[in-house]
Amino acid sequence: MIPLRYVGRMDKVAASTSEPIFRIDGLTKIYHSGEVEVRALNGVTLELYESEMTVLLGPSGSGKSTFLNIVGGLDQASGGTVFFRDLELTKLSERQLTRYRRDHVGFVFQFYNLIPSLTAWENVALVTEVARKPMKPEDALEVVGLRDRMTHFPAQMSGGEQQRVAIARAIAKQPEVLLCDEPTGALDSKTGILVLEALTRINDELGTTTAIITHNASIQRIAHRVFSFIDGKISATHVNTERLKPHEVSW
Repeated sequence: MIPLRYVGRMDKVAASTSEPIFRIDGLTKIYHSGEVEVRALNGVTLELYESEMTVLLGPSGSGKSTFLNIVGGLDQASGGTVFFRDLELTKLSERQLTRYRRDHVGFVFQFYNLIPSLTAWENVALVTEVARKPMKPEDALEVVGLRDRMTHFPAQMSGGEQQRVAIARAIAKQPEVLLCDEPTGALDSKTGILVLEALTRINDELGTTTAIITHNASIQRIAHRVFSFIDGKISATHVNTERLKPHEVSW
């Protein structure tokens, strides 16, 4: 498969011959509750490419969050393989997975998880203190359009602003991969679009491989590729040859 990269106004797509950044084959995740067996993932196989933006679309319980957690090193698979470049994540210990998350992955969740007693700048700085090659906190906030809100506390900010601080915190360590689990799920359409604009800018300008989980089908139009999940499997894959900008999305 050939990954697709945004060029110009999002109505042109250029082919890239880069190798996949993730190679997932036969990924399975089984949870046990007493004698009950729940297959959250049932043989998922796909590749994600460097600098690509993908959307993982599907209803609650379809397996997309479980998939993202395994790819991000937050959970371990029951079967199958996951490679990040040449690193096989499915063979790593908990300690090795912690190092992988710290060095390579940024996370954005539906609820912002900011520390209320810290300013926006201080919330971002927490990550930069342990990163290998961090951005300055003010530069990360600049990317998401919040440099002028650096000294504000979370309670002084709107939900959309708090989510953008969370995005700045995620990208401040300059991760190769940004994984977003329902980043607009708690927002109205106006503030959700601002968050999507920030994510699109990061993908376009920094080249950060970005995967966005959502149940909102409208959001899929901003991605290069869309994977639809149902019952722990990928039911369809779609390539957007004509991408929309976030403000063009009908919420």
